[in-house]
Amino acid sequence: MAIDYISFAYAATVASGGIFGYIKAGSIPSLGAGLLFGGLIGFGAYQTSVNPNNYLFLLGTSATLGGIMGFRFVNSGKFMPAGLITILSVAMVGRLALRATGILPVQSPSPVKD
Repeated sequence: MAIDYISFAYAATVASGGIFGYIKAGSIPSLGAGLLFGGLIGFGAYQTSVNPNNYLFLLGTSATLGGIMGFRFVNSGKFMPAGLITILSVAMVGRLALRATGILPVQSPSPVKD
């Protein structure tokens, strides 16, 4: 199984951002959204690790988070955290789009050894 480290790092960043938002500002919505989206992205990362062609859930979750945080960034003008998460989400969507078009090579899952 080829582990998708980039997607797992993205999931950890989103989840830790929610935790940091709660610690810094006491924001329960930040905690909830960070853990929810971090968990969903982690699940998508697991799916792409098992089967690299199973990227649609991760793509949809990343695009949704990017849209939400992009909207917040445009309205607030503050880079942290909305701008950073927007950039990371757009990068992940771009990475998955390149994978879908075949421009970015995909590692095949390694065969199970007995």
